[in-house]
This record gives sequence, structure tokens and C-alpha cells, in this order.
Amino acid sequence: MSEENLVVFTPSGLRGEFADGMTVLDAARQLGVDLDSVCGGRGICGRCQVQPMFGEFAKHAISSEQSALSPSGGKESSYKGRRPLGETNRLGCSAIIYGDVVIDVPEESQVHRQVIRKDIDLGEITLDPVFKLCLIELEAVETSNLEEKILEALATQWGLENLTLDVETALISHDHLDDLKTLTVGIRDMEKVVSICPGLQERVLGVGVDVGSTTIAGHLCDLTSGAVLATAGVMNPQIRFGEDLMSRVSYAMMNPGGEVEMTEAVREALDSLIQELCEESGAKKEEVLEITIVGNPVMHHLFLGLDPIPLGQAPFVLGLKDAADFSASELDLSCHPASRVHVLPCIAGHVGADTAAVVLATHLQDYEQDEVIAVVDVGTNAEIVLSGKNRILAASSPTGPAFEGAQISAGQRATPGAIERVRIDPETGEPRIKVLGIDKWSNEEGFTEDVSATGVTGICGSGIIEVVAEMYLAGLISQDGIIGGPGSLSSPRLQPNERTVQYLLYESDENDSSIFITQNDIRAIQLAKAALYAGIRLLMDHLEIKKVDHIHLAGAFGSHIDTVHATVLGLIPDCNQDHVKAVGNAAGTGAVIALLSGQARKEIQVIVDEIEKVETAIEPDFQKHFVEAMAIPHLSAEYPELSKVVTLPEREIKSSESQSPRRRRNRSTRERN
Repeated sequence: MSEENLVVFTPSGLRGEFADGMTVLDAARQLGVDLDSVCGGRGICGRCQVQPMFGEFAKHAISSEQSALSPSGGKESSYKGRRPLGETNRLGCSAIIYGDVVIDVPEESQVHRQVIRKDIDLGEITLDPVFKLCLIELEAVETSNLEEKILEALATQWGLENLTLDVETALISHDHLDDLKTLTVGIRDMEKVVSICPGLQERVLGVGVDVGSTTIAGHLCDLTSGAVLATAGVMNPQIRFGEDLMSRVSYAMMNPGGEVEMTEAVREALDSLIQELCEESGAKKEEVLEITIVGNPVMHHLFLGLDPIPLGQAPFVLGLKDAADFSASELDLSCHPASRVHVLPCIAGHVGADTAAVVLATHLQDYEQDEVIAVVDVGTNAEIVLSGKNRILAASSPTGPAFEGAQISAGQRATPGAIERVRIDPETGEPRIKVLGIDKWSNEEGFTEDVSATGVTGICGSGIIEVVAEMYLAGLISQDGIIGGPGSLSSPRLQPNERTVQYLLYESDENDSSIFITQNDIRAIQLAKAALYAGIRLLMDHLEIKKVDHIHLAGAFGSHIDTVHATVLGLIPDCNQDHVKAVGNAAGTGAVIALLSGQARKEIQVIVDEIEKVETAIEPDFQKHFVEAMAIPHLSAEYPELSKVVTLPEREIKSSESQSPRRRRNRSTRERN
């Protein structure tokens, strides 16, 4: 009998056991992995390319060896398809399984590629360009005295003196010396000439980048006008090494040289992203002379080639905290030879340059002195900033990947076919859903026809938050998160699931395609939301306040959360719902602000130095706040503001230290829609 081999596919996390001799493509099909193939496994189309991952993967409890797959050959040797076969890639239809193995399915091999929802809204910003372009005219040019002539022209024609110049790196190629009689020179920080271009050049470009653990977002800008010329995003290829930050730190710890692999992967992805941005706007990479980078501490360190392992354990020591400048070539980015990369400062071991960028983008200093503002970037590791009383505090909280669909039975990323909106009738328990990529709700005419192209494939983060909140509002789950407990609404959609009860959210005619919300799903969301709320509550304690006046939800995921449902769930504290808003990809916005303003770079360094850092992992009250926040919406907190817009079920209000309940039922003034 053939030995059964464990095969784990990333980034989906789907796994199964297969006998020797099965191809990777067939294994993927049996598990429902999103792996493309047009030619039917004949080795012609090249769309089933996968990347085997070798090493120790603690998260998956698997040791993946090269001998787990058949050697390259056969179909791969004769493959001549349009899509080149990557150096480390294999054709899924050719690679045969002979052992335990981890297989990464790259984004380009997926049928349903993730919808990258990172855009930017700069609002009003004050330009303080780090670049100045100057047109100069030269006479009697000789290559031997070009540097001297340029500096003389800048002094006489522009009144700019005491500048430095390295002609070799600054000069863009030219055909003959006549091209150098009229030049446009680019001056950085009013100190150094870094670009020389024959003729008139009216722009110089830069890229602001948010290196997220899941996606990398880039914004190509004209540094002279502040115009955003192009915006694009790609999946962070490090996902194949681990979906969350600590998995990647663990990979570096357990696999010698693993951090180098992750550094190379993210740099290559960013270099390709810059190329994509330039192609989209009709620009050349040689025009890019400035890049700003933000990211959480682990992404920051891996991109810069710094050791991430100290960030995986207390006291979470940063290898580089302050802002820093690098040449693009040092970081393997192929732009102009003089291109500079500016990395914003990190705040603490778990609060990175992305949070510094959020502070920059949200203009916390513009609020009234007596107002308290909470800024929350919801992700696998949530960053929290609390501003008020002339103080700014920051912390991070380990929410995990549940809000991104991981750890949820039908969870998935935000791809077409994912449930993103949910409403449940409180009288009948019947749901209606909205699917990503489809405008209609499921109870509207034409929904079935519209959704047939993708099907209903799972539920993404925004949908998960809404379904749990809606189940609570409809009485399908208790304050403690129990599905179908005593006193719950009676509904045929509540169905037994071993020793627990599950809720049928979407019923499909196809076998095993119905979408259920299980008790384990509810628990995963409770754990994630409790960690976030406890982090916010801890900062409120340090600031000695009981309520916040404004809440800003940042990040691609935070921007698509319904704020009422987030509050019902207990993800965030009670607040005037008119003052709870999404601020988009604030980290990307902050990166662009720093790209376009030298003054902003100085200001954020000063602000970061003054931010008070709170380490949730070592705070004694974190556990108490966490336990109370496990309840929906909360064990002891009252919700007067939320009660103005939604009817909350009768609940017991108590603390984790006192079990004497007070019953409270709130009335709605606004219908949910």
C-alpha cells in the first residue's frame, strides 16, 4: 500500500494526504485549491506553475524535503508555453508527490486573484519637495570640465552655491556633447546634484510604498507637482513563508538563511511593482529618484535585510529604529543610479514605520486639545494609536489572521465570490448576503444569474464581522458567543454540528458547497476582537479616560468594515457613530506625504520620539481587559452611543471581577441597511 503524504498548499492553507504518484495539480483539484490550468494537465499552457517550499514549517507541523517531489523533467523539459517557467517553479501537472511537502500557489497561477483594495486619498497636503529641477545652459562643454561647468552655471544662473556633484552617477546617457549644452539638473535637499538630463525635463518621480504583511501598495508621484500618477498593489510573496508575522520570524529561526529568502522575495516584488507603476503611467524607471518605505517592524527589517528574530521575543529589540536613507541599489531596486530610499522611523518593537505613517496621515495635531482620537489599523497584528491630553500613545495587539479569513471554516481572502456583506432578519433568522464583485443582494432578482460565474466561494473579513454581529442582533448567538443556546431564536438554519450548533449562512445545491458559521468560527472572531479591544482599553487606562471622541479605522481591511457592526461585535469601544470613519490606506498616504515633503520627514521623527510606547504583552491589566472583551459586545462596558442607532439584545452587564448582573435593553432609532 502506498504511503500517505501530507501536502499543504499556501496561501489557502488547504491540506490533505495523498498517495505516492499523484501530481500536484490533481491534489490541488481534490482539495479545491485555486490553481489554474487551461490545457488540462498536458504541460502546454504553463498556468499551473507552483513553487515548492523546502525546510521546517512549524506552523504546519511539516518538514518539506526536495525529495518529496519528482525531479524536474518530462513535460517541464519540453515546455515552451507563453508564460516562462520560473527558475524555482514547477508545473503542477508534472511534479509528482512522494513525500510531505509545502506548495505555494503564486498569485499569477490563481484563477481568482485577490482584489487589491489599497487606494489613496491625500486630501490637502503642503508640498515641501526634496527635489528641485533647474534648467541650465552651458558653453564650450568638454567632458573633462563638465562637473565644474554645471556647478558654475547653477551658481550664476540660479544663485545656488556649495553644491556637490558626481557626474558619473547623475548623468543620463547622451549621444554627443551637443546634447549637454542645455541641461536639466535635479538637486536633492538643496545639497547635491543627483540627476543630469539633456534638454528640458519637467518632472522627477518618486514612489511611496506601504510594505504590508499581505499586500504591498505603491503610489507613483510627480515630486514637483505632488500629482499621484499611478497606484498599484501586489501580494507580498513572503506569504508563502507564513501568513502572519510570527510565522515568518519562526521560519527565519528554524531555517538558516530563511531571512535572506524573504528579503530577496519582497525586494523582487517591489522592484516589479515599481516597473508596473511606471508602465501604467508611461514613465521610465530611470525617472524614479526617490522612494519612501513604511511597514510594520518585521516587514521593515526583512526588507532592509535586518535580522527579524529579536522581534519575535521580549524585549522586542529593533535593529533600526530611526528614519534612515539608503541607495536604491543597496536594496536591489533598479531605478536611477542616484535613486534614494527613505525609510520612516519605527515606534517600538511591535509598532512600526507604518504606524508612524498613519500618524502623519491622520493629522492628529489638528484636533482640539480636549478631544481623544483612536486610530486603529486592523490586520493580523493590529496597531493602535491614542491621542489626547497633549499625549500620543501607541501599542500593538496580536489579533491573528481571523479577520483575513484564516482560522474560519469557510474563510477566504477578498476575492470575487466571497461573501462581504450580511443581513439577518431578527424575526425569522433568514439571511441575505452580498458577494464581492456582484452588485445585487441575494434576495434581489438576477442575483443567481450574476453570481453563477464565480459562485459563492466563502466569506471574507468584512463579511465575518457582519455575520457574527448580525447573529447576535437576531438572537442566534448569546452574549457569550454560544450558537443556538437557551433562549436563542428558533430557526431551521441552526443545525447540529457534532456537539455544537452551526448556522447555515448560504445553502448551495452543489455537494459540500454550502457556507456554515460554526462555533469554532465564533470563538476565533471573539479571540481576535478581544485582543484588539483590550489593546485600545489599555491605552485608555494609561491616558486615564473612559471614552473616545473619534475612531479612525485604517488599512485596506479597516476601510471596508461597517462601523456599526464593528461596534456591535465589540471590536472597538462605544463612540458617536458619526465620528467613526474609515481613513483608507493611511499608511500608504503617510508614505506619500513623506515622499512629497521633506518637512514631514523631520516632523514625524520628532513625533515618534515623543510617542509613549505600551507593550501589551507585559501589561498586567491586558488579560483582564481581554477576558471582558470576549463577550459580545463586551462584558461590562455600556453602549449609549451605539444604542442610538441599533437595537441591542437584552444583556447582562457585569465585570470579570463582579458577577452581579444588571440587565439592559437598548432601543434603536435607525434601521440597519
